[in-house]
Amino acid sequence: MPVKIRLQRHGKKGKPFYWIVAADVRSKRDGKYLEKLGTYNPNSNPAQIDLNIDGTVTWLQNGAVPTDTAKAILSYKGAMLKNHLVGGVRKGALTEEQAEEKFQAWVEEKAGKVNAKVDGLAKAQADAKAAILANEVKINEERAAAAKEVEEAAIKAEADAKAAEAAAKAEPVEEKGPESIDDAQNAASEEA
Repeated sequence: MPVKIRLQRHGKKGKPFYWIVAADVRSKRDGKYLEKLGTYNPNSNPAQIDLNIDGTVTWLQNGAVPTDTAKAILSYKGAMLKNHLVGGVRKGALTEEQAEEKFQAWVEEKAGKVNAKVDGLAKAQADAKAAILANEVKINEERAAAAKEVEEAAIKAEADAKAAEAAAKAEPVEEKGPESIDDAQNAASEEA
């Protein structure tokens, strides 16, 4: 019976979540499987992968063939490297201790790279948040300055209106007199 290590889809529409399984090649994608080896969640950054490395290596040693995506995941978690090292131990090129040391050194290096990526993402997110906050502060200052200008203009307009009103009350009302001599004479002849 040919066996493949492949992904079995779970989760909801638009939010996939996968189980990494060893299954017969004739079974359906989400059908019966022989053993669940781990999980893969691509919805987070970096993707969360939980894998039983020893179980996976056992299946690889027994002839299971991973699909392309599963092979990339197994390489990322070090299962393919461990399978290679176990093959070297079986051939006598390495001792068990040397193989384990190499594998642990690789795991530590990989963990450092993943932590660096997580730190970089956190720093980028913090920088983006700080930029947004600085932009909001700038916009709020501009709005406050504009509101202050409008308020000052309203106060000035009110003061000008009060001054004009006070000036209008203070001016004496002049009676209209004759504007010219002819008008005075006409007015006098009308009275007589």
